[in-house]
Amino acid sequence: MHQGNLPFNGRLAVNAKGQSDADNFIDIEHLLAMAKRQARTVAIVAGLGLLLGILSLVFSTSYYTASTSILLDDNLGKMADEPSPAPANAQTDATILSQIAILKSAELAAKVVDRAQLADNEIFMNPPRSLVSRVKGAARSLISMFGGGEATGADMSNPAVRRGYAASILQGNVNVERQGRSFVIDLSYVSNDAELAGRIARAYADVYLADQLDANFDATQRATIWLQARLVDLKQSSQEAALAVERFRAANGLTAAKGALVSEQQLSDLNSQFILAQADTARALAQYNQYQSIIDSGPEAAVSNAAVLSDQSNTSVIATLRTRYLTISKRIQEITGLYGEEHPQAVSLRTEQQEVGRQIFQELKQMTASLRNQYEVARSRETSLAESLKKATGETSTANRSLVQLRELEQKSLALSDLYQTYLKRYQEASQQQSFPIAKARIISVASKPTDPSSPKRTMVLAASLLLGMFAGAGLGAWREFSERFFRVGEEVRASLGVKFLGYLPVVTGSGDAGSSGSSSENQGPAPRVTNMMRVAIDAPASAFAETLRNAKVAADVVLQGRESKVIGIISALPNEGKSTVAANFAGLLAANGAKTLLIDGDLRNPGLTRALSLAPQKGLVEVVVGDLTWQSAVKIDAKTKLAILPAVVHRHLSHTSELISCAGMKNFLEEARGFFEYIIVDLPPLGPVVDSKAFAPLADGFVVVTEWGVTPRALVRSILQSEGQIMPKVLGVVLNKTDMKRLAKYSSYGSSEYFMNRYSNYYLDDTGPASSKS
Repeated sequence: MHQGNLPFNGRLAVNAKGQSDADNFIDIEHLLAMAKRQARTVAIVAGLGLLLGILSLVFSTSYYTASTSILLDDNLGKMADEPSPAPANAQTDATILSQIAILKSAELAAKVVDRAQLADNEIFMNPPRSLVSRVKGAARSLISMFGGGEATGADMSNPAVRRGYAASILQGNVNVERQGRSFVIDLSYVSNDAELAGRIARAYADVYLADQLDANFDATQRATIWLQARLVDLKQSSQEAALAVERFRAANGLTAAKGALVSEQQLSDLNSQFILAQADTARALAQYNQYQSIIDSGPEAAVSNAAVLSDQSNTSVIATLRTRYLTISKRIQEITGLYGEEHPQAVSLRTEQQEVGRQIFQELKQMTASLRNQYEVARSRETSLAESLKKATGETSTANRSLVQLRELEQKSLALSDLYQTYLKRYQEASQQQSFPIAKARIISVASKPTDPSSPKRTMVLAASLLLGMFAGAGLGAWREFSERFFRVGEEVRASLGVKFLGYLPVVTGSGDAGSSGSSSENQGPAPRVTNMMRVAIDAPASAFAETLRNAKVAADVVLQGRESKVIGIISALPNEGKSTVAANFAGLLAANGAKTLLIDGDLRNPGLTRALSLAPQKGLVEVVVGDLTWQSAVKIDAKTKLAILPAVVHRHLSHTSELISCAGMKNFLEEARGFFEYIIVDLPPLGPVVDSKAFAPLADGFVVVTEWGVTPRALVRSILQSEGQIMPKVLGVVLNKTDMKRLAKYSSYGSSEYFMNRYSNYYLDDTGPASSKS
């Protein structure tokens, strides 16, 4: 049950589900398990949603909706209007949206108030308020009081105030929308009085048609008056602009000017020459800098640096000298290899080599001086062209200034002339349209008195409340599921860490390591009852707790087979995950089975194992490592199991515990202990806060990782193990400690060993009585 499918052919576990898992897009069993775990949450939230729906129906007010339909018909005004240049679709959409905005406007609402005399209608002015409205009103009153002013209401005795208030009520209750992609606009009004709703909807349609007629006539009349005054100004401005163009031509002698000016052509030529001169200067400077850098490096580096100049011109002398230099170097190597460094011919060749190097350096200096002269000439030419270009630019700008001003005057004159013609045409069109005050809309459906309330719809409200409650509960449950970041089942250990899963250690109660025990008021499935936490595997050898530790022993024996003595470290990612309890029980189980076992408290910073075993020693591991005491003198022997225990005694804070746990003394001690014991179990500090376990890694044969079930984040364990390159390859497996065996089945799918936990419990016998005494 605890082992799952564990192939012991390596330290990396094989996917228990097989390769087919990669092809499963949706894991139905996993989703069903999630739904089962969160069913209670979904039911509670859905019930709350249904209750809220019932409360909303109890306190809600019935409302009636009256509707009318208005058709926007352009054919009614086609005799008066010219075709629009805009695309048909864009024109239609813009027109309909504009009419919808007019129907929703405050101005039209005020006209409806006047037509239907709504300001004097008490049913309209003081409708019954819903619960939401009363809550909003109370909130606004409180905000006004605490905002520094006293809440004051509007003076309803003032007719203007009542008219504005009535218009605001209309705007809030009217709804205007387009009917699909048609030219029909649906207008509906909602009221708590059916008769009033129908009357207001009809008044809205009538006022809208009348408003269209008035708006068309007023707009045309205002446009005609304005265009007439504007035409007078435009005519005068156009004439003055034309006269200004002719006067400017005569004053500057530009009347017959055609084509480009001579100064413009000269400026273009100088600009091209200046660009080429800049390129020549940059190329000369680059060559000079290259040679100068070689000269600056000194005579000794001249030969090797001269190799980069092989693609330059005038380097034939340097190439010849460098070839000679290389030939001499090769000859020196041959003479030296045959006769030694002090041979006369070798000495003579080295002298000749130095002379050739000096000649190369002198040649480079001469070429550098020549390149500097070339650079100075190129720079002088560039400067001369720049001055000529500047002078030509000034002359050209002076000559062109008159042409620029002339073009500006011509454009202004042409623009004023075109504008005058456009306004003249608009004036003539507006004069003709004054005689066609035709509305482009008509009513196709007259509003009547509604018979049934439109809201609230009780069935829909209750169904929506229940459905929204279920969605909210599902969302809350999904959030709880996907925010799960801890190890729950062995498959998660194998998938996340890529190591073997050794089993579950149930939650048990009792004395011992406080950080490793859980608390429960009743028996947790197959877990032992009350016992000493450090002796669970000894006092209850037939329990699930002991069976998991036996699986860890099998894993160690298989992976580390062939070794007569095995050093196994017990580690965890965080403190208080129960590694000390696991180490004590693992070692006790091995000793109880007849294996010679040594248990070492390797946590020199916080020796919790020593305290939990109540050994109260005077000396321990530190003294053995530094050589002040033999390990035989420091070891304590358990009378029942013959387990050898080496405690840790820390009288003061040690800042070099990692050096102690990995020093030569520790290595010698373990080598000697291997000759006496089959298993050496070492309780090591957590991996997260300190580096002691990492320092001990070269001395260990394997590690068992202890992780607290449902507490330690998966990402933390994965990142810590992946960052420890010496520990990860030696991990024998992971055990999940403090497992709630009753809840374990909820996190597994059908067919897994965890799902059938209750059927396995008969194989685990809890034969322990009250808490045993501490060892």
